[in-house]
Amino acid sequence: MTTAPDANPAGPSIPPLGSEQAAVSPPPELAQAMASPLAPGEETATDKQAAAAQGLAEADSSPPSQRPKQEPAGPWPSGPEPPGPVVPGSLPPRSGGPAEATLRELQEQLLERCAALRAEVGALERQRDRLLQEIGATPIGRSELIANRLKGFQSYLVGALQELAAVAEQAELVREPVLVQPSPLDRVAPIEPPPPAAAGLFSQDADQIRQSLARYGGQPDFYADPWKLRRSLEPTAAALLDDWFLNQGGRGAQPSGGSRNRNVLVAAAAIAILGELYGDRFQTLVLAGLPERLGEWRRGLQDCLGLGREDFGPNSGIVLFERADALIDRADRLEERGELPFIVIDAAEEGVAIPVLQFPLWLAFAAAPDEIISEEMLY
Repeated sequence: MTTAPDANPAGPSIPPLGSEQAAVSPPPELAQAMASPLAPGEETATDKQAAAAQGLAEADSSPPSQRPKQEPAGPWPSGPEPPGPVVPGSLPPRSGGPAEATLRELQEQLLERCAALRAEVGALERQRDRLLQEIGATPIGRSELIANRLKGFQSYLVGALQELAAVAEQAELVREPVLVQPSPLDRVAPIEPPPPAAAGLFSQDADQIRQSLARYGGQPDFYADPWKLRRSLEPTAAALLDDWFLNQGGRGAQPSGGSRNRNVLVAAAAIAILGELYGDRFQTLVLAGLPERLGEWRRGLQDCLGLGREDFGPNSGIVLFERADALIDRADRLEERGELPFIVIDAAEEGVAIPVLQFPLWLAFAAAPDEIISEEMLY
């Protein structure tokens, strides 16, 4: 088989082995080695490449049955295409000294590492896609994705709130006023209010008490304000209250009027007068041994003073008791708070408990023998 004559007398031209090898440019050291003059009898790399190209051309012109079988190159891994399908070790060896051999060895190692890394990256990407597809295809996976997003948002909110709290602590929201302590010479001794008149006699309020009693003895005022007497007071009841206020100093027993309704009217007049003198600084405590008697007291005081059910209770103006010990405990607490207890004892009670005598205001009704008998027959 004949070959075509060379066009270049200096040496045969190197035919391209492939698009990939044509794209690879020789390194600077290799170009310098090729440009250096050769010793006599030394063959250049260009001559070797020309001989290799001539052998390839002869192989292509030979029949297909005589051509050597070549194994097809395997597929590249997924990812961006490499710069050229240069298989490590496929390039023909070049002679040019130890520098060229070292450079070529390094180039082959880099190509091997690049191919290995691309294979690993492709495998990891395929594994990631498969996992994402499996997670998104199941309800548990979707819920886990949502939970992860919510957890991330929760972490963001917690961090934002912590930063906001730190900024709020550092910020000066309210400016503290500057307090200047006065000199001891500038201090004025506090003026203590005088003790209530109930601690002694009602002599200073005698005129006001008598005017109120005289007004209550006239026509009843059915439309008076609450805690004002709305019924007429009999002269005997007015005289009884005058004696209790001005002679007994608001502490003592008075004869019963013969019925509970009359006693309720007298106690209501006393409550109205004490309200004019002390305002809301006192509380009325009524002691009656049976619930039926307490019911009569509540209805009578509602009618005489224009009160409602909300005015009877621990935090209201009138409190009803069946036992004396509970009443005494309540009176002690009122005095500790600086309030004034007014104790009213029903005529059906057998006597007055000794601890009641220590309080500044108390009114006990003493029943007649026939009233006691009728109470026992009724209850």
